[in-house]
Amino acid sequence: MPQDRTVFAQLLDHLPRHRLRRIATRYGGDHGVRRFTTWDHFVTMAFAQLTHRESLRDIEVCLGAVGEKLYHSGLRSGPVSRSTLADANERRDWRIFAEFGQTLIADARRLYAGEPWAVELEQTVYALDASVVDLCLNVFPWAKFRSTKAGIKLHTLLDLAGNIPAFLWITDAKTHDVHVLDELIPEPGAIYVMDRGYMDFERLHRFHQARAVYIIRAKKNLRHRRRYSAPVDRSTALVCDQTILLTGRESADAYPDPMRRVAVRDENGKKLNFLTNDFTLPALVVAELYRQRWQVELFFKWIKQHLRIKAFYGTSPNAVYTQIWIAISTYVLVALVRKRLGMERELYTLLQILSLALFEKMPLDQALTGSGYTPKDAHIRNQLSFFDL
Repeated sequence: MPQDRTVFAQLLDHLPRHRLRRIATRYGGDHGVRRFTTWDHFVTMAFAQLTHRESLRDIEVCLGAVGEKLYHSGLRSGPVSRSTLADANERRDWRIFAEFGQTLIADARRLYAGEPWAVELEQTVYALDASVVDLCLNVFPWAKFRSTKAGIKLHTLLDLAGNIPAFLWITDAKTHDVHVLDELIPEPGAIYVMDRGYMDFERLHRFHQARAVYIIRAKKNLRHRRRYSAPVDRSTALVCDQTILLTGRESADAYPDPMRRVAVRDENGKKLNFLTNDFTLPALVVAELYRQRWQVELFFKWIKQHLRIKAFYGTSPNAVYTQIWIAISTYVLVALVRKRLGMERELYTLLQILSLALFEKMPLDQALTGSGYTPKDAHIRNQLSFFDL
């Protein structure tokens, strides 16, 4: 019965354990392992994420304090020593957890498909961006990207229906954002919203040829000529809606087809220019879709504040990548539970509850829907808007 099992055990029931076992077998994750299996590794690291553990010693002490509850909570190996966990983080292939995380993301995207959000469209809308995770140069010399800094870069393609990451790519911080476009397979009909750091006309033309839609902010030095101007309502923030051709020698060769230029003024009077290959969307919708790109910025801010991806339990690339992928998997797991149980509470609220109630014996839905907690507003109220609709 649920009331006889811990909240943690019920939470882990929502994980497809057989998939993790199958992936681990393919990578040899459990070859020669007698006690601390890939599943035990994942569960231990998920525990550390959910309870905000600061170090390997912290994890060891806290698991030891609830040792009698671990077996029935899914950690069959019992209390874990910090040396065992450190060795696993260093040696067990991080790609196991990357593939497992991608399967969870696929499950979540199916559940959140059609989730209502700010713009009602039939197409899937993605926001693409990258964020640097700063590291200590003395501890992580392999991640050096400036004379005094180290870091890695997390490239994320966020599905704006449900704010579920559809694609994640971890690189060194020196990798330019635009290179992630080479890793993406454009989805016909989908809309990709990007900042001007992804401006590369040859790569954008590849998206155009694949019948994917892009919306990107133009750079100031864009060389073009106007072919046609559509009428716009100047009582809104719209400045123009034009069909253009590129006139720069290299840019025109890379992108010979017409594109659309939509310009608006934000509330401070700053002019913002957007380029797209979609000529059917209303101009205001194009601008609003770009404004919704801010959701990926909020996603980065959220995971850095509420998941353990700024302080790491190991110093090797394998340990860092393992921790990041298990952190993302934990985020997606809570999102899955939220949707499957039909909850309206924010993920932040659910994570805060779980951090205190993991080893309580009560039904999971009761633990997560209990009263007495007022969630913080996850939205940034002072975010500047481009225009008033």
